[in-house]
Parts: sequence; C-alpha cells; structure tokens
Amino acid sequence: MGEKDRRLVPPVSPMTARTVDATPRAPGLAYEAKWDGYRALLFARRDAPHLQSRRGTDLGPGFPDILRAAAGLGEEAVFDGELVVIEDGAVDFGALQSRAQRTGRRAEAAAAAHPAHFIAFDLLELGAESAGVTMNRPYRERRALLEEVFTRHDLQPPWALCPMTTDPDRAGEWLDPAWGRVGIEGMVVKGLGQPYRPGERGWRKLRARATAEAVVGAVTGPVTAPDVLLLGRHDDEGELRMVAQSAPVTTALRRELGRLLTPAGDDHPWTGARFRSGWGTRDILAHRCVTLDHVVEFEADVAFEAGRWRHPVQARRLRPEVPPEDVPRFPAGPAE
Repeated sequence: MGEKDRRLVPPVSPMTARTVDATPRAPGLAYEAKWDGYRALLFARRDAPHLQSRRGTDLGPGFPDILRAAAGLGEEAVFDGELVVIEDGAVDFGALQSRAQRTGRRAEAAAAAHPAHFIAFDLLELGAESAGVTMNRPYRERRALLEEVFTRHDLQPPWALCPMTTDPDRAGEWLDPAWGRVGIEGMVVKGLGQPYRPGERGWRKLRARATAEAVVGAVTGPVTAPDVLLLGRHDDEGELRMVAQSAPVTTALRRELGRLLTPAGDDHPWTGARFRSGWGTRDILAHRCVTLDHVVEFEADVAFEAGRWRHPVQARRLRPEVPPEDVPRFPAGPAE
C-alpha cells in the first residue's frame, strides 16, 4: 500500500475463497463464474502498468498485450480478475502456460498468435479515490463501479467482464460439465455487503464435478496398501496414457485395492516411466506398476488439458463390472 493507503503498490495478496460442497443459498449473495485461468491483479497505470499473479509474480513480460490495454485505459485503477487465452471458443490453459514463459519478441509473437483476455471481476482502486476507501466499499458498490468503467470506456477485448448473478439457480448452470469444456469450472460466491480484504479467505467457491472411469496403472506406497493411484486410458494405438492422479484414497478403498492389486512385470507399459507429482511441478513420483486388471470410478473437476485432469481426482469405488477395454479411450474428457 502506498503513502496514506492512497495507492496500491504491487505485490498485493488478493482475497481468496474456501471450497464448499453445495451452492450457498441465502439473501444477499452474488455468484460469479469461475474461470480456468491464472488469477491476476492488473494495475492500470499509464506509465507503469503491472500484471501480478496470485502469489505476487510479475506476469507482465509474458503478456505485453494486457499491459498495453492497462496503460491505455484512460484512468488509474486496480482490477482483480482471471487471465485466460481463448482458442476456438474455449479456454486453452496450455497456450496460457506457454505464453507465461515467453519474453521479449517471443512474447510479442505469442500475443499476436494467441491473444489473452483479462476477465475482471473486482475493483480494488479507481481514480483519485484511495485504495482503502474502494476496498472498504461493499461488493455491490465495487461491482457497480466496475461495470461503469466498462461502460464509460466501452472496453473491448482483451478486456472482459466476468458474468455475475444473484440467482443461485442460474449460477448452478455453471456447474454443468458442458460449461467446463469452454473454460468455466464453477462459481465463486460473495456477499453483496462484503468489503475486499487482501489475503483473507472470505469468499466461497464451488467447482463443477463429474465422474469418470480409468484403469489403475500404478500406485504410490505399497501395492498391498496403496496411497495414491495413477490412472490411465488406452489411446487408439493401444498405448496406455496417464490421465489422472488421485488424492490419497480412503482407508476402505485402500484395503479393498490392497487385496486385489498385483505387481506388474517388466512388460508393463509404464516400466521406467517418470511421472511428475503434479501439473507443472518438477518432482517425480516414486510409483509401482500394477497389472491392468482393475477399473475405478473417480470424481474430478473440469480442469482438463491435453487428455489429462490437471488437479488430483477423488477415487470413489472399484468398478468390477467394467472391463478395462470398455473404459473410454484417451483423450476423452469429463463429459464424454
């Protein structure tokens, strides 16, 4: 925060949300579409525009198109929102990641080939009003100011305004996996009277969920008491492709799987393979291959990229009635 709390200075810790299992329903709530992109704060400053990640990283070098839009807004402001790249009518998370890794001429070339959008959903500072005053306004007033900015400047891409409703039934449509295919992965719920509190986990979020099946290809921990499952599907050439990593399984499922799983021989397709512990991480999992005899049903959100679920899935139960050859082929997604 700048002198006398008048001007925000990056990095700023954004307000965040805790996960809930059902749509909150009460008077005085607002529901925003939750996008599958990079959370970002955009500082619209004519001479020093800045794009900051949720954790404070400077994203500006990878997104010169967004910085130009911020510099050209015509008034100073700080926005909270989601950074996305849209290809063929859907969010392309892989293209977004690739852009974030480029700088200089390569970043400019990527911006021309894969334009980004900044989807604004909150306002932390506007014009001469001090940031402290703006953030202390209730959400309903900040949203009204945000909409006024879009109208006053007739903002066009790369700017976008996040959809919002006060109707929980309408917001519930965002939980349909069909929306997941275009990049909306659920909703964020805010109180209409809530101020913006940097770093506070004061909102609520609900991700769209869907069930799917895959073959257990490997595990972490002992085969007789597996901890995490590495799940696979065969592609059209018959190659087993990893599609998901589970969160640690329940005690009941661990015991059930431990009685059934069999260590695989050296002919297993994943023998010698290296799997990372999470999307975008460098840590390698120590896994044990098992024979491809068992299918599990899992629950996952709709963050799906290049045939694989990016976030850990929840293994729910064995599907002994489903033979491995009947599992959907790679790269079928959440609703296919």
